[in-house]
Amino acid sequence: PGAAAVQAAVYRRMTSDQRTRAAAEMSAMARAITLENIRARHPEYGEHQARMALYRLLVGDELFGRAWPGEPLLAP
Repeated sequence: PGAAAVQAAVYRRMTSDQRTRAAAEMSAMARAITLENIRARHPEYGEHQARMALYRLLVGDELFGRAWPGEPLLAP
């Protein structure tokens, strides 16, 4: 079987709690990788600016503007 089929079988054997934990870990890893990529593309950004760029990417411009009205729309 292919890798996707093997991975699907692994997920089917997990409990719902295990799947939830795995999803949360993958989400955290994806955010960390994205943040590192933002830092690599924009070395001039400080920590706050890099995180704001990440949040903008995650929630979109409209919600970002509502949630952080004083923050500029930084390029991710």
